[in-house]
Amino acid sequence: MMTHTMLSPKITAQIDAICALAPVIPVLTFNTLEEALPIAEALLEGGLPVLEITLRTEVALASIQLLAERLPEAKIGAGTIATPAQYQQACDAGASFIVTPGSTCELLDTGVASSIPLLPGIQTVSEMMEGLQRGYQRFKFFPATVAGGTPALKAYGGPFPDVRFCPTGGIRLETAPEFLALGNVMCVGGSWLTPADLIAKGDWKGIRDIARDTVSRLRG
Repeated sequence: MMTHTMLSPKITAQIDAICALAPVIPVLTFNTLEEALPIAEALLEGGLPVLEITLRTEVALASIQLLAERLPEAKIGAGTIATPAQYQQACDAGASFIVTPGSTCELLDTGVASSIPLLPGIQTVSEMMEGLQRGYQRFKFFPATVAGGTPALKAYGGPFPDVRFCPTGGIRLETAPEFLALGNVMCVGGSWLTPADLIAKGDWKGIRDIARDTVSRLRG
């Protein structure tokens, strides 16, 4: 029987603490380094201190480093991490936590060995069970709406009562309360907080207002 090195319960506690800070984690893709700080500051002022920066552009790692240095009161995470090498690059840039779109054994093992907490992405029960074998009990459910939405998460709750999720992918402000109402959902990930038209205009106040409205509606 194969045995695995187990995740420290401290890492689970760190993920819980991060996810408890706000009902939604903005999922951000920066196209320029110049836009990173004003967008992050607007979201922070709007009441959202946890940010996930996706590694989808050339400025992603530099953005993580900049925000980690300039906004110590925020939790700056790295998303779309697909390899152990990217995991290490994000940690070196100063990421507070790591998020993956899916799970591989290599990534799960990297997370077990790292002091920077991993929120592994899963879509299926089989992926989740690979994580559970290593001690993971907190997962990103992605892509949430495509993968079954709230009915899937309700179904997962029966056989896996101790598992908690951050569903991400296709969630809107209007549908977020349906997810947050579930007992096994910690928070949601969302990309609606930074509309492209507001970024193009440099309307940082508009983004701050969306963040404030989101926090008000989801915590109300």
